[in-house]
Amino acid sequence: MISRDWICLQFARIALIGTAVFWTAVADLGAREGSKDWTVLENCRLIVNPANDGDSFHVSAGTNEYIFRLYLVDAPETDEMTPGRLVVQAKYFGITVPQAIEVGRAAKEFTREKLSEPFTVFTHMSDAMGRSKLERFYAFVQTKDGDLGEQLVRNGLARNYGFKGVPPGLKNSRLELEKLQQFEDEAKKEGIGAWGVNAGRLNVRAPNESSFSVFVPGEKAWPRATPLANTFSRVFATPATNLSTPTISPAEAKKSHPKEKTPLGKIDINTATEKELTTVPGIGRVMAARIIAARPFRSADDLKKVSGIGDKKYVQIRPYFQ
Repeated sequence: MISRDWICLQFARIALIGTAVFWTAVADLGAREGSKDWTVLENCRLIVNPANDGDSFHVSAGTNEYIFRLYLVDAPETDEMTPGRLVVQAKYFGITVPQAIEVGRAAKEFTREKLSEPFTVFTHMSDAMGRSKLERFYAFVQTKDGDLGEQLVRNGLARNYGFKGVPPGLKNSRLELEKLQQFEDEAKKEGIGAWGVNAGRLNVRAPNESSFSVFVPGEKAWPRATPLANTFSRVFATPATNLSTPTISPAEAKKSHPKEKTPLGKIDINTATEKELTTVPGIGRVMAARIIAARPFRSADDLKKVSGIGDKKYVQIRPYFQ
């Protein structure tokens, strides 16, 4: 007859084996992710596209087109199509929503300038999602001045925030995150970019840009190179002559760039007409009528008191009002 103690012992052994198998699988997953091959796209070119911004942009590599989103950093939006995100970004830098858009557009111009010469993209082809029909991937981008994400943060045009990724040459992302935080602290101390927008220092550039790191191993000109277990799949993208200044057709531009809407922070809640109110995304004629009927408001913060405006709707429409 099998004793109760023997049964308990077998269950304990099964539990220990299961735990060991679980952690072995986790370790194996981490190892495989860390050793996943990088695809290196060299001699890339920026494709001019209205949907480009500071941290996400269209790229040509030979005859192929991609959209890449930078790891680890987040530049403010360039329009009012995602007001909730803009509010968070503005709060991070301690500025207004219209100022955050101004910073986002400065970041877009900064990135366009840095990518005006051929550059290198390092990607695992991990899905970064996005609103375009063309799939978007996370990547590290190296310019002649070094890592693009680091340059954006060092100049106060992006925050140390975003999808985590381990740069080529490193075992984890901790060191790079610490470096980005140092760059952010320096930009904040110097009052440049978003940190200096109130003082008219949005376009002041940080000194010593040559100190930005480059992750690629095996090249003496790249100071932070370290031996890698990773295998690099290099793609030498030799662009055709017509890709030196890539453009898109007006029809494609219309599809990829949203129509301009009411500027954020411009509407007076107590004097706006029904027509003005209905230009705000999320406000129809019925809601506009309710807002007009609820006047006067002490401030636009009182929109929450209007019937039909819950927390989600409030976050969506509040940035459009003074």
